[in-house]
Amino acid sequence: MVKVSAADVKKLREATGAGMMDCKKALVEAEGNFEQAIDVLRKKGQKIAAKRADRESTEGVAVTRINDDKTVGVAIVLACETDFVGKNESFVALAGQFADIALNYDNKEDFLVADFDGITVADKLVEQTGVIGEKLDITAFEKVEAAYVGAYTHIGKIAALVGLSAVVDNAETLAKDLAMQVASMGATTLSYKDFDPAYVASETEARIAVIEKDNIELGRLGKTLKNVPQFISRSQLTDEVLAKAEEDAKAELKAEGKPEQIWDRILPGKMERFISDNTTLDMEQCLLDQAFIKDEKKNVAQYVKTYGDVEVTTFKRVTLG
Repeated sequence: MVKVSAADVKKLREATGAGMMDCKKALVEAEGNFEQAIDVLRKKGQKIAAKRADRESTEGVAVTRINDDKTVGVAIVLACETDFVGKNESFVALAGQFADIALNYDNKEDFLVADFDGITVADKLVEQTGVIGEKLDITAFEKVEAAYVGAYTHIGKIAALVGLSAVVDNAETLAKDLAMQVASMGATTLSYKDFDPAYVASETEARIAVIEKDNIELGRLGKTLKNVPQFISRSQLTDEVLAKAEEDAKAELKAEGKPEQIWDRILPGKMERFISDNTTLDMEQCLLDQAFIKDEKKNVAQYVKTYGDVEVTTFKRVTLG
């Protein structure tokens, strides 16, 4: 049997991350040849990867990277099978190495064939599957480019990127706050203007059906019924709809005996409530319409305006699982 030195074992461990015994066995099998030993470990990884191909990689870590001038950001998820591995320092460090490389690529496909110390990223995942003994995968890859990019990561489970239209004073704080908003509230689009009308119509019908079903049970129990909204998005509030709502509000004020000379002071509040009651989808899914997590008295759009002439251009979010 070929004898291998402790120095060679250490060198192989540093190059691959494999355990001491695995490195020693690989060097023995490769008769001391360093490159062949790496190939031995890689083939071991391929065998383990094939055996674990049907396993679910729902744990891991979400990481972000932003370039030096804050104009490009990337968020990825390096997934594994168990939370134990996902929290391991070497695993988290590996995810960081992948993110450093990912910053230079526009999509997951190009990233997976990028170089990682002489092999592709995809091959490195296979190699580390053999080292760690769990299926590893890049399950999410998102990139943002803008005049200014900020990021936020929540305990390694959720990561978000936000792009701003301009560099303003305290842009770092603004971008981080918005990325935290995205990570926390899970917006799906920037504005209600981005919604597909067919989706809004379908969602409206579904939500009304749920409320009406609930009201049947509430009525049976003699409890207060829930309000059934006509609309759920500002995209449905046409000029005609708003004009009709204002007419209804005036009729209500007249029926209540309110003097007409004070209607102008009351109507704005009523219209604001009408819009709020009929834009629930926007407040859930549209970033700019959501209540700002640090001050729920204003929405995100209002918060952004406090920073001057700047807009949110895009955002991305990645999560485990």
